[in-house]
Amino acid sequence: MSIGFVLISFLAGILTVLAPCILPLLPVIVGGSIGEKTSVRKVATIVMALGASVIIFTLILKVSTAFITIPQLIWQIVSGGLLILFGVISLVPTRWDRLPGVSKLYISSNKILGSGYQKHSLGGDIIIGAALGPVFSSCSPTYFVILAAVLPAHFLSGLIYLIVYTLGLCLFLFVIAFLGQKAATKLGIVADPHGRFKKIIGVIFILVGIAILFGIDKRVEASLPSGAFGEIGLEQQLLAGKTLKYQKAPELVSPDGYVNTGGQPITIGQFKGKNVVLIDFWDYSCINCQRTIPYLNAWYKKYKDQGLVIIGVHTPEFAFEQVQSNVENATKRFGMTYPVVLDNKYQTWNAFQNQYWPREYVVDIDGFIVHDHAGEGEYDQTEKAIQAALAERASRLGTTTIGLNSTVAMPAPDLSGINSPETYFGSNRNEYLGNGRPGQSGSQEFTIPAVIETNTLYLGGTWNIKPEYAEASAGASVEFQYNSRDVYIVATNPGAATTIKVFRDGTAVGTFGGTDVNQATSEVTVNGDRLYKLIHDPVPGVHTIKIEVEKGTLDAYTFTFG
Repeated sequence: MSIGFVLISFLAGILTVLAPCILPLLPVIVGGSIGEKTSVRKVATIVMALGASVIIFTLILKVSTAFITIPQLIWQIVSGGLLILFGVISLVPTRWDRLPGVSKLYISSNKILGSGYQKHSLGGDIIIGAALGPVFSSCSPTYFVILAAVLPAHFLSGLIYLIVYTLGLCLFLFVIAFLGQKAATKLGIVADPHGRFKKIIGVIFILVGIAILFGIDKRVEASLPSGAFGEIGLEQQLLAGKTLKYQKAPELVSPDGYVNTGGQPITIGQFKGKNVVLIDFWDYSCINCQRTIPYLNAWYKKYKDQGLVIIGVHTPEFAFEQVQSNVENATKRFGMTYPVVLDNKYQTWNAFQNQYWPREYVVDIDGFIVHDHAGEGEYDQTEKAIQAALAERASRLGTTTIGLNSTVAMPAPDLSGINSPETYFGSNRNEYLGNGRPGQSGSQEFTIPAVIETNTLYLGGTWNIKPEYAEASAGASVEFQYNSRDVYIVATNPGAATTIKVFRDGTAVGTFGGTDVNQATSEVTVNGDRLYKLIHDPVPGVHTIKIEVEKGTLDAYTFTFG
């Protein structure tokens, strides 16, 4: 048991009273505690009954999740109905016996209940407080965190947290009710127990009861602007201990399109309180992202039925990656079935203050980022973070989990021996250009020198250098001495399919050709806007790749290595 958590539980109980859906109930507490004269006993009885009801309700509800399902509607009917009943009694105290149905339905107990409330009996006070317990519990977001702490592996600790939480709640309610009672008595507005003030209280009881009965209080709270009272609530954040440890996940900002959603918009917020969300920033022509996708697919398949949602945020590096059909084709090619949103203007990227492809954020059921990993690797750590968040979700929602003790078995890509940087062709970033004028756009003639340097880009023939790419037609060439295992190129064909031939160390690439190379001819057909694998060596080393444009027009964006 944590002393810090005990203190946070107490503070959370106090802050619960300030929840937007609790505030309308305070007149019921104050009004129900007002009698002919100031009574500390009456205030204490109602508040203590409410506190006891919160504890009992919590224990019953937690136990019920293991055996039966009690619909929330039942608690709404019970709580709302009792408040309406007391409101009616306040309005028509002398006509209680004439109410329809009283003589037929539990007539004796209803008479006792009604007369007890009219006379401000101990039993009536207890019932008022008890009726509000489930409402206070289910209304405040704090309650659901408390519920997760009750009956876990350490039952006693959870029970202590619950009691301390309830103590903070009751003490603050007592202060509010007592001060309200003192003020009302001092003003003399309750001199007649059957007068106008008591009828006003009766109307408040009925209105609040109706709101609870039909769930209007929940809808009013949901309609409040985000951040009006804290979207999650300071009390829940404190109780979960997350304000000090974690950052709240930003929302998706004005996506430019949706893939794998049936055309329907999605948000991160719609899964709060329901699911764990993995946000993956990616770009379909990025080799680092492509090597991560198999893990994402495997996690989605393994955990989607246990509450995991993956949202791919596709933030493009190049203009052609803004085209939705290109992204759709890429998701099909990579076997991605989870939702993807297009972030063409980098609005969500900036909201997360991201700087990397790929990057994964694990967002827990409360909407907090509980794990953040940039780049490739450490897949086991990301999966363990997913598992921990799913375990918390299961505890909160009373569901079961499977397979949270093992990680996905998948051979990790060998990233050793990569000693060449990503190298761009376009004038915006072609700082590794060895011949010509780096950073200058326009058509230029290039001659490849007899001796070339490692990790330096050399162009041959006529190239039209543009900000993102360099464009050339048949007869142009490229040479690059790399120190790595695999060589990739991001390229497009602006017209008909383009044919290029690949050489390694002066000879046709042949069996060293990558998956996009026809090893019999050493040729590649560039017929789409994507990443092409040109060379695969069994071991990393220093070699020279040469590309010759044989047919069509080539738009070359970047070399990447693996």
